[in-house]
Amino acid sequence: MPAADTPEAELVSLSHKTFSVGFTDLNESLNELEDHDLDALVADLGSNPNPQEPSSDEPTDTHSVPPAMTQEPEPAAARPAPSNTTEPSRVKQTSEPKTKADKIKLALEKLKEAKVRKLIVKVLMNDGSSKTLMVDERQSVREVLDTLFEKTHCDCSIDWSLCEADPELQIERGFEDHEYLVELLSAWTRHSENKIYFLSRPQKYVMFTDPQLFYMWKKTKSCLSEINKQAKELLIKEHFGGSALIVPDLEGTLYLKEDGKKVWKPRCFVLRASGIYYVPKGKTKSSTDLACFVRFEKVNIYTTINYKQKYRAPTNFCFMLKHPCIQKESHYIKFLCCDDEHTLMLWVNSIRIAKYGTVLYQNYQAAVRRASTLQTLTSAAHKDKSNGHTPRTTPSKTTNVVSYPHEPPPDFIPPPPPGQEHV
Repeated sequence: MPAADTPEAELVSLSHKTFSVGFTDLNESLNELEDHDLDALVADLGSNPNPQEPSSDEPTDTHSVPPAMTQEPEPAAARPAPSNTTEPSRVKQTSEPKTKADKIKLALEKLKEAKVRKLIVKVLMNDGSSKTLMVDERQSVREVLDTLFEKTHCDCSIDWSLCEADPELQIERGFEDHEYLVELLSAWTRHSENKIYFLSRPQKYVMFTDPQLFYMWKKTKSCLSEINKQAKELLIKEHFGGSALIVPDLEGTLYLKEDGKKVWKPRCFVLRASGIYYVPKGKTKSSTDLACFVRFEKVNIYTTINYKQKYRAPTNFCFMLKHPCIQKESHYIKFLCCDDEHTLMLWVNSIRIAKYGTVLYQNYQAAVRRASTLQTLTSAAHKDKSNGHTPRTTPSKTTNVVSYPHEPPPDFIPPPPPGQEHV
């Protein structure tokens, strides 16, 4: 195999420090920031001239984040500390920037000096609009979602997700709430056309809202529809509340795409906690006969778009398993195709259960608590409004997250952005 095709080789090329995602250059991204967010960015960078060094297990500044970045300064850790840095910094602090252009100039200087990676990210909505956010490497996807809730005033449902879309491979994936956004975006190639969307995905936590679909999948539909709330809670407790996670015992025939060909052949696959296995020809489904197809440690799962046309798949219900750094066609990518949408839903979400385990359940619990808290605040705002009082709210502060000024809860719950209605 050519060494340059491996994911590890692709990582070597990601050696520049960059600051924005979804913009042609950094100036454009800073211009897109709202005034109060730009003020908060400048204040945050100015108040932390020597931020704490990231620990050895945190992402370092050796990765770059694409689309089309023009600012590529040498990492701060690699530059010798200049002498007489105290006086110039005092001068900068005493002369407050007046115009937005001055603030942008100051922000550019501060970003180059920052040891904690910060990205200005454009997040797209289904209606074509977008929101521009400042994100640093310490913020999880959950925290970025909370920021978007404040900016969009959506219903804060547990279904809202940050998703990446790769137009070249025609794939998409919903980021998990516990993942760190800057680290995820660092896997993109320099000139990637990938985009980030803020979408409502009803299947995000379907394994907890309807666990019977995964742990009783062999039952008939009529039997599954009769499962009540207490039975669902018992299933969750049994499979996620013990000392060890129990993965759905999913198995069945899927179509496998042959390497380098638009040919799909049926094979019997079996899901296990460590990966996906298949039954070789002439063998049985016993564990001793199973052969490993792919392990989950270093791959993510993606759903595909129109693969029936692109690769002549038997159906359009396909999914892909690949290393996140692979951003173009490669023989390291695994393609599988299902007969119908329900089977695709079972495999994709069962693989998520096997890969992320109880962390997925913790994400779900945190999302439920967040949605409940925001509903309580909204109800209080309605009550105060009806009584003629102006609601007073105090923004919650999250550790290691820049706190930006934000608006109080709205006086009514507006509908989601166009195209974001729940299914």
